[in-house]
Amino acid sequence: MLQQTQVATAIPYFERFIESFPSICDLAQAPLDDVLHHWSGLGYYARARNLHKTAGIVVTEYGGDFPNNIVGLMELPGIGRSTAGAIASLSMGLPEPILDGNVKRVLSRFFAIEGWTGSAAVMKALWALSETLTPTTRANHYNQAMMDLGATLCTRSKPSCCRCPLSAGCLALKENKVAELPTPKKRASLPVKKRYWLVSKNQDKFFLTQNPQVGLWGGLWVFPAFETYDELLAWGLKKGIDENSISELDEQRHTFSHFHLDYTAIICSAIEKQIKISEPERTCWYQFDSHVKIGLPKPVSGLIQALSKRDEK
Repeated sequence: MLQQTQVATAIPYFERFIESFPSICDLAQAPLDDVLHHWSGLGYYARARNLHKTAGIVVTEYGGDFPNNIVGLMELPGIGRSTAGAIASLSMGLPEPILDGNVKRVLSRFFAIEGWTGSAAVMKALWALSETLTPTTRANHYNQAMMDLGATLCTRSKPSCCRCPLSAGCLALKENKVAELPTPKKRASLPVKKRYWLVSKNQDKFFLTQNPQVGLWGGLWVFPAFETYDELLAWGLKKGIDENSISELDEQRHTFSHFHLDYTAIICSAIEKQIKISEPERTCWYQFDSHVKIGLPKPVSGLIQALSKRDEK
């Protein structure tokens, strides 16, 4: 969860996740829909799919125990070099280096390394430093300390240099470059994709389709989406919506890391519940307060909740 989510946001998700899946076997045996349901709102849903896939591999191929070496860990879905190093050092006591965002920031400032930390050259330099500095004993304590240092003192903005135990040797502090490092990535204007969502209700249930497992919001349940209003209308009329019942909500924006999604919800009367949908498209009628657990993107769950509460008034 912490690969792309701040600690404060992740904690309640983590607690609910561990309560529902207390062991690797429980996670491996759980339906993917259930796992995605617990991840709804965290974003970057490939993390949840990889977590579920890895649990299955650990149970079936490793008897429930994680590989005890860095190579074996990195072969598991969703586990890169830094995550593998964290698992190996923190839980197994192995002297493996890490390079998460906090460690990148500490090293970039201490050694005054310029350049975006995501570039190949800077990454190579940072990994070399991390490898050299990681001790052969108590690597677990060292790695945890480096992460905590970046999270609490050497923060992205307003770092507490006066309290930092490394300030005496920090080149960025000596050269007055703390605010400039790490070098930020050059921001490019994000492209915009427009979509029209067909929001069809049958009493208190909403018509949803499931996305393919690979791609944006993979495996999650969403409203049928179309690039144009005409495409939405043509599809909806074939499925039995009443054109006279259509209403339109104001356009909303959801921002991903690489583009803006501007979506307009088109509200209409129910699609026929008996309509035959060709495979492999999966559909369902979902109720907001249902006990059925499915994965929903945050904009979809938010819209369902808002419309359900509106209709209750």
